[in-house]
Amino acid sequence: MWAWFRSETGGSFLELILVIDYGSGRAQSVAKKVRKQKVFSEIVSWPRAEQAVLERKPLGLITVGAPRGGLQDRLEASNLPLWPLGSVLPAPADLDEFLEKCGCSRDWTWDRFIEETIEEIRAQVGSGRVICGLSGGLDSFTAAVLVHRALGDQLTSVFVDHGLLRHGESEQIVKIAQSGFRIPLVQVQAQERFLSKLKGIEDPEEKRKIIGTEFIRVFEEEAAKIGDAAYLVQGTLYSDLLESGAGQGQLVKSHHNVGGLPPDLNLELIEPLKSLFKSEVRSLAQKLNLPEEIVWRHPFPGPGLAIRIIGDVTSRKLEIVRRADAVVREEIQKAGYYRKIWQALVVLTNIRTVGIESGVRTYDYVLALRFVNSEDGVHAEWSRVPHQLLGRISGRLLNEVKGVSRVVYDLSSKPPATIEWE
Repeated sequence: MWAWFRSETGGSFLELILVIDYGSGRAQSVAKKVRKQKVFSEIVSWPRAEQAVLERKPLGLITVGAPRGGLQDRLEASNLPLWPLGSVLPAPADLDEFLEKCGCSRDWTWDRFIEETIEEIRAQVGSGRVICGLSGGLDSFTAAVLVHRALGDQLTSVFVDHGLLRHGESEQIVKIAQSGFRIPLVQVQAQERFLSKLKGIEDPEEKRKIIGTEFIRVFEEEAAKIGDAAYLVQGTLYSDLLESGAGQGQLVKSHHNVGGLPPDLNLELIEPLKSLFKSEVRSLAQKLNLPEEIVWRHPFPGPGLAIRIIGDVTSRKLEIVRRADAVVREEIQKAGYYRKIWQALVVLTNIRTVGIESGVRTYDYVLALRFVNSEDGVHAEWSRVPHQLLGRISGRLLNEVKGVSRVVYDLSSKPPATIEWE
């Protein structure tokens, strides 16, 4: 029998390389390169490195960034293979040599991941009932399909329409869930409920936590209706945990499904993807035969349009950003750019500027376009789309979307900027 190593992120794997992050911003890129060699890797921040070595029993260590104090000497004393990378990404040949030195067998495959994850889910749940928070994105759909494979009719997916979705999204999600996978689905109409909770709230962290808490309250209510549902499936990713400050990460912003969870949560979490990066979830989704429209769907945050509206959320602002988003998606699809852009989003800023309409002064909102290219959302560059495409989009927004007086294009990279503005 294999002596599987069980990590804090929920995955169980035979072998592990620890990537110790000294704050260079490159640790996630290094971890992904190791995983592409079919060896599982995890990231720990340098203050927790010694504890992680004792707890996780890795086959080798890679330090990323400038070593601090005497930690490097103590890591060397562990007698594990140690590779101090500094701030340079590893060359494939050098990484191959290091993994050979660590004795890695390189047997981390998707078939094995699916098999082991299904076994873990069945062992955790037994004969219990489970609900899945289905948002309609790649992550939640992949998690739902994987858990459905494990548990069948023990799973009921719950789709909460919180009124913060894009145009046509609600209908699309229900259609795919019911026709494509036949997963039992409950649809909850909760638009007024969420909007009332968000009334007057401007701080983005507070928005995220309010939405995360309210999601959980809805799920708990639906679990009670089912009767004995005591488990909640979420499509949490490894990057969600790191950015939310969970485990070894430093807080960037609270993802609604991590930092936004209430402390009195009454459901036990099942998070089958929380050891994976976004690009890995796409590979897993293809292995699970999810439709292309889900596999290649642009990332969309769980809090929805609430965090694409700077400042307080109102019905009027939602209508503006919803109409604008529909125009943008239509134009990039017509131009054949949807698959060339990793994420395209529209932000309704809290800035108003003077404009002219039919010779009359207006004072309406500035709309920001944010198109980025990335692999996992960890690092991102602004997308160099043709000026002609931007011109068509801007023209339509200014002419068709009431309440917009100016359109700007965001040229920021991540880091230092995040992809979403809030």
